Amino acid sequence: QVQLVESGGGLVQAGGSLRLSCAASGSIYGINAMYWYRQAPGKQRELVAGITSDGDTNYADSVKGRFTISRDNAKNAVYLQMNSLKPEDTAGYYCNVIYGVPLRASWGQGTQVTVSS
Repeated sequence: QVQLVESGGGLVQAGGSLRLSCAASGSIYGINAMYWYRQAPGKQRELVAGITSDGDTNYADSVKGRFTISRDNAKNAVYLQMNSLKPEDTAGYYCNVIYGVPLRASWGQGTQVTVSS
């Protein structure tokens, strides 16, 4: 079983930056894709960004050009650099990792990001 621990959330003013980190530990074998999701109060959880084992990335239209996802395979970690933050980016941010054979998924506990106007 894989445990995920996120960090880096906090309170920031609009236009500011934050860097989220997610570290995986436990019975890790063959991490495949890694994702960041977010969920605002009263809204469904949405995909923010993803990165494959080959380093291919994808982003939600709302964060393209502002957020950058990266990973460190040696550390089993994934990061989300968030720049030019907007109040609408306020949400709980969750790390999701796909790993193993057969494929399994694990979720972190989430880290809160609050952007003030």
